[in-house]
Amino acid sequence: MKASKVAYKPVGLALGAASGMIAGAVFKQVWKIVEGEGDAPSATDEGRSWKQILIAAAIQGAIFAVVKAAVDRSGAVATRRVTGTWPG
Repeated sequence: MKASKVAYKPVGLALGAASGMIAGAVFKQVWKIVEGEGDAPSATDEGRSWKQILIAAAIQGAIFAVVKAAVDRSGAVATRRVTGTWPG
């Protein structure tokens, strides 16, 4: 395994945690716009319809994927600028 890949591992873990927090905050704001409610439904929320739960899950999944990709890519670009090598 390349040294740059090993050195990037802790950075990648930290970025992953940060992207999860960012995505969670973005999802809460988007859900307020979509439904006008504060809390998104959970899969076991008995008072919510299947439609609401599946829409919330789809929106949440899309937001998490986009934020994670953007943060991971930004971290890789920053690593290349600092070290001169691509971490992947």
